[in-house]
Amino acid sequence: MSDENRFIYDGPQELLPLIVDALERVVDPEVALNIVDVGLVYGVVVKDNRIDLDVTMTSAACPVTDVIVDDIETQLDRALPPDMLIHVELVWEPPWTPERMSEQARGFMGW
Repeated sequence: MSDENRFIYDGPQELLPLIVDALERVVDPEVALNIVDVGLVYGVVVKDNRIDLDVTMTSAACPVTDVIVDDIETQLDRALPPDMLIHVELVWEPPWTPERMSEQARGFMGW
C-alpha cells in the first residue's frame, strides 16, 4: 500500500488532514508506531456529522485493543467539530499483514 493511499477515505477533503493528524497521534504501544503507519486503519467515512472508521489489529489476541480504540476516539474528538459522532468498528477482514505498513514503519522495524 502506498503512503499516499494508506486508507480509504470518503468524506469532505477539508477534514482529511485533521483526521490523518489525529490518527497519527494514536500509537500502537506494542510496536511504538502510529496506527496509520502500521496500517491498522482500513477506511474512514464522514457523512452527516458522523465519522465511521474501520480499523484492525495486528492480531485478534492484541492485548491493547481497547487502549487503541479509546485513543482513536479521544484524538478524533479533540480534532473534529464537537457535534461529530465517532464510531470505530473493529474488523478482521481482510486480515492485517506487514505489507500494510508504510515504508517508514517497515524501515523502523528493520524490514
